[in-house]
Amino acid sequence: MTRRELDAADITDPALRVAYTHCRRLNARHGRTYFLATRLLPVERRSAVHALYGFARWADDIVDDLDRHRTPDERDRLLRRLESDLAHGLRTGAGTDTGAGTRDGAGTQNASGDQPVVRAVADTASRYDIEHTLFADFLASMRSDLHITDYPTYADLRAYMHGSAAVIGLQMLPVLGTVTSREEAAPHAADLGVAFQLTNFLRDVGEDLDRGRVYLPADLLAAHGVDRSLLEWSRRTGRADARIRGALVAAEDMTRKVYRAAEPGIAMLDPRTRPCIRTAFTLYGGILDAIAEQDYSVLHRRAVVSRGRRAATAAAGIVGISRARWSARASRRTSTAGVTALPRKGPVR
Repeated sequence: MTRRELDAADITDPALRVAYTHCRRLNARHGRTYFLATRLLPVERRSAVHALYGFARWADDIVDDLDRHRTPDERDRLLRRLESDLAHGLRTGAGTDTGAGTRDGAGTQNASGDQPVVRAVADTASRYDIEHTLFADFLASMRSDLHITDYPTYADLRAYMHGSAAVIGLQMLPVLGTVTSREEAAPHAADLGVAFQLTNFLRDVGEDLDRGRVYLPADLLAAHGVDRSLLEWSRRTGRADARIRGALVAAEDMTRKVYRAAEPGIAMLDPRTRPCIRTAFTLYGGILDAIAEQDYSVLHRRAVVSRGRRAATAAAGIVGISRARWSARASRRTSTAGVTALPRKGPVR
């Protein structure tokens, strides 16, 4: 499947093919929902999405998962190195090779140097004319995770999510294509990125707390009598609290409002890419449903969408793809018929 995707995207350079393949593996390993939805895209666009996701995943791993013993200063240096490599890649269309990193058993670069994700994402940005500032904003939010652990208000959280989530939707927009102007679709794409991340924040409250972070706005929590110490108590003891449940319900309501703001943008996309985004929209909304079904026990267990629901949603996406293809073929037939008929009918009056 990887070879087919690369061939369809006209990615012929051997080093780039290796880089894109690496990003696809990252997506398959870490982003089950994204990966499932991506498989519903036209084959020639999948590699670009893997590159964008792979870059975001790599930066996120530097912040949270790459060698847990690293200090914040060490992580900051790695992020700045990644930013420098990316800036070079965006200027030249390729990653840098400084020899500073070490290679793992798969032959890919670890902490720095000629990172496959940089090669792939720089190539994707060039092919689809993605604004470079979107990547800079993303990395700025990633760096803020190294020293900011709480958000006093929703406005503060939204400012962070511009870089960590909204820009992801904006990066995706040129790859997905639109039937309206890109400017008209952009606010909805940004909202969808935010909705997905708010869903992650709600699902991962316990895991984030273990890392010392609380993403839910402090003013929302305080309105229900909740603070960090109460969350930590519940996480530690495994006991529920009605105040925490009330705050989580409010956070769910807040998130669903963002989904509603994002949804009109799906109809603005290229018909061939709508099934992918509709599937991701439904699956991520399903996480909110799972949280509610588990009575908001996110401090004690992770809410997941069942395999059956995931399969049913994917099947609906496949039906959507078939309809889009049939519609496109019908449109082409109609257009061709119209062109050939005109000479026989004479001038159209």
